[in-house]
Amino acid sequence: MTPDILRYGVIMLAAGIGIPVLAALNAQLGVRIGSPAAAAVILFAVAFIGAVLVMALTSGTGPLALAPLQPKYLFLGGLLVAFYVLSITWVAPKFGLGNAIFCVLFGQLLAASVIDHFGLLGAIAKPITLARAGGLGLIGLGIMLTQWR
Repeated sequence: MTPDILRYGVIMLAAGIGIPVLAALNAQLGVRIGSPAAAAVILFAVAFIGAVLVMALTSGTGPLALAPLQPKYLFLGGLLVAFYVLSITWVAPKFGLGNAIFCVLFGQLLAASVIDHFGLLGAIAKPITLARAGGLGLIGLGIMLTQWR
């Protein structure tokens, strides 16, 4: 295992740990202030400030000038993030954080497998093999078992 692979794995593990923490924090904020949408706005304002600081420290504002030249569909990621944050903030207090995150996780794995299989959106093509499909099935079964009441 190369140092880069280990570093990337640790970064993504931390990001994965952050997702349910973010969901729990924002769901609680939404409940406390009485508005999941307002909680999402606060989250995005804080995230925007953080992203601006990282951009300023790493690449400056120059790359922003290239944004208008990019295909418009690439900006849909922002809507998908907003959908995730709004939905998890609204659903988690009613459905349970674990239930919500497990469904999100399964959706991520299915979508990632399809994107990889067809090499969509610039991804490296990695076909879904029988073993990979079986693994996804086991994960789906595992999610159902962990949520079985």
